[in-house]
Amino acid sequence: MNDIAKAPDFLGNIEENKTITLQDFKGKYVVVYFYPKDKTSGCTVESQDFRDLKTQFKKLNCEIIGVSRDSLKSHKSFIEKESLNFPLISDPDEVMCKAYDVMKEKSMYGRKYIGIERSTFLIGPDSELLKEWRKVKVPGHAQEVYDFLKSLSN
Repeated sequence: MNDIAKAPDFLGNIEENKTITLQDFKGKYVVVYFYPKDKTSGCTVESQDFRDLKTQFKKLNCEIIGVSRDSLKSHKSFIEKESLNFPLISDPDEVMCKAYDVMKEKSMYGRKYIGIERSTFLIGPDSELLKEWRKVKVPGHAQEVYDFLKSLSN
């Protein structure tokens, strides 16, 4: 009996009038990482780490997608500034965030609010959800995801 869950499908905006779906990656592994905000320190480092490992991920038949609630304009600027080599999905209505259950209550300076909990999902070639990382700590995270993916091919 197969108890591996299917990853939630998605339709995400990556540019004006350009979308991607989970089906676009059929036959490949996909890393989908959710991050709180473009150009903030942790999100920048996380995105740079995935950028720097992109070639290694590609060798393992794996694509990378970042997701936040930021606008397409903000994403475009972030991609250019950090030379990101993978798409960022703009999810201002939190459709994808809710499908992957990453909207959580957070607290900053004593104020509570709902925001994206930094999370990463590894999706297999048949859209199965292979692994999820919740409450991600940025240092070493992209390498950890890569190492896990690599362990699957051994």
